[in-house]
Amino acid sequence: MRAVARARYVRLSAKKAQLVLREIRGKSVAEALATLRFVPRVAARHVEKVLRAAVANAEHNHQVRNLDELRVVQATADGGPMLKRVQPRAMGRAFYIRHRTSHLTIAVSDEAPGRRAAGAAPAGRATRGPAAGRTR
Repeated sequence: MRAVARARYVRLSAKKAQLVLREIRGKSVAEALATLRFVPRVAARHVEKVLRAAVANAEHNHQVRNLDELRVVQATADGGPMLKRVQPRAMGRAFYIRHRTSHLTIAVSDEAPGRRAAGAAPAGRATRGPAAGRTR
């Protein structure tokens, strides 16, 4: 079972959110919430809100009763659209200000980390792409 929560168009750059998401990826939900409580970044408040939403989705949509088994299996921050502003500068120039946004995605699951879904490809060498046929 896998429950996902997304926060879209969050007024936060994806790079700053990724610094916080890196800290909770792979941890249990209780440990991730404890970590987020003491991270002194604005992004931690947004990530905590999305993580709590993912736990609520697991509880409501999939009837997960034992929340101690939930782990953060996916935590990503993708770039969203930018709010573009112009700031006038000296001698008629203009500086562009880009207010970055991001889309936060967190998935929690109660499955064991080593278990794969049925029909999933085994981890190994790539079968396609630029590095597939090289022998060097």
